Amino acid sequence: MASPTTSAPPPAPPSAPPDHKSMLVKGGKVALFFAFAFAVMADPVSSVAYAIEAALRALNGHLELLMATMSIVIGIIALVTLNYWQLVRAFPEGGGSPEAAGRAFGEEWSFLPIGALIVDFALTIAISIAAAGSALIAYIPALAPERIPLAMALLALVAVLTWFGHGGRMVFAVMTSLFIVASVVVLAVGWTSPHTAHAAAPLTGSASPALIAVILAFPVAMALATGTEAPATSIAQLGQLDNRGKWRFGRGTLGLTIVIVGVLTLGLTALAVHLNVGIPGSDDTQIGNLAKAAVGDGGLFAFFQLSSSVLLLAAAASSFQAGPGLLKALARTWPDGSPGLLPGRLARVNQHHTPVLAVIVYALISAVIILAASGQEQELVLVYAVAVFVSFLAGLLAMARFSRRQRSWWLFAINVIAAVVVAFTLVVNLARGYPLISIAGTVLIGGFLWNRWVRAGRPRGIEAVERTAEAD
Repeated sequence: MASPTTSAPPPAPPSAPPDHKSMLVKGGKVALFFAFAFAVMADPVSSVAYAIEAALRALNGHLELLMATMSIVIGIIALVTLNYWQLVRAFPEGGGSPEAAGRAFGEEWSFLPIGALIVDFALTIAISIAAAGSALIAYIPALAPERIPLAMALLALVAVLTWFGHGGRMVFAVMTSLFIVASVVVLAVGWTSPHTAHAAAPLTGSASPALIAVILAFPVAMALATGTEAPATSIAQLGQLDNRGKWRFGRGTLGLTIVIVGVLTLGLTALAVHLNVGIPGSDDTQIGNLAKAAVGDGGLFAFFQLSSSVLLLAAAASSFQAGPGLLKALARTWPDGSPGLLPGRLARVNQHHTPVLAVIVYALISAVIILAASGQEQELVLVYAVAVFVSFLAGLLAMARFSRRQRSWWLFAINVIAAVVVAFTLVVNLARGYPLISIAGTVLIGGFLWNRWVRAGRPRGIEAVERTAEAD
């Protein structure tokens, strides 16, 4: 009897060729996210260069209270970030707090955060330029007598580079990455084999009672929070993505920013306490002295100072694009033919789509601010984190109203808690007196634009002006 024949198993189907197009698309999105996220976070990451010192000065040099103070700062930023996580999902086209306030309370309420952002962009340029100059002076002390000319030269350099448009996103991202790398090196060496184990930490006054000292000090360091608004508005630039892609990029950037800023800030703060690095001299910076104590004054110190200075210039350049872009959007003729709220000349652009006159306006305003502060970023930080907190407050109250309408009570509670914390921070800062200048500028600019809007017949769409500015 013949044995049954067994058929051979069918040959395995050929493996599918790799989908190179899909891989390229995914790789392109990764590169886009890197360029977007690390460029947008240039402002908050660069604030590490002066925010820790600002808190220490407010504490009169008491290092034992510095970690608690900066922990509160990071906690508040995390709370605001959690709320902006909700905001970018609600407004994925990039309207930010102006659109949220306008949709929640009426178009006229958009002018308060718009005025706040206009002021904040000018202050960001000024403080970033001044801090970049201080970083260079800390490395080359011979430049100290030329602090003002140095700041003016750096301001002019960034303004001129801004005229060539928005092509520097990847460059800004690389600058941010370099500073992060330099900071990690300083932390690693500082904790394992520091060059100086015990530096100088002079005291300039009392810090008693400690709780009151911390409560009064932490608002000064809230300069670290100034970039939280940026992802909510900058996602309008991502025209190659749909709304889902935009809010995912926005949320990813918010999350990555708070992690990086939090780790760097608390790590450098802990190292400063460990190495006893206190308030610096007139021509030094606290973070520069910390780097020197950690790695010495050789090549690693030079790399840290250079990377921090370049990052600060990138932060200034980012606001040099955002601020004039907002003025351009406000100056353009409305779709219904109504005239813009600002002179039409501010909307004229060069071949790189840069509103040249608006850039000049911001350069002049920033120069006046730098001169008024004698080029000292620690003078400017006292008025810095105020206008943007008005924008935060408007956005948070708007989200609270949306959450209440939707009966999302957990979100409502988070919105209200964040709004109360932001309002408290704002009140404590205003109690210092100097920040009233920033608030006055915000109210005057917002009121002026509101008046122009009313006289123009209340054209529709003012709440989306920040989205329009970023999309351009």
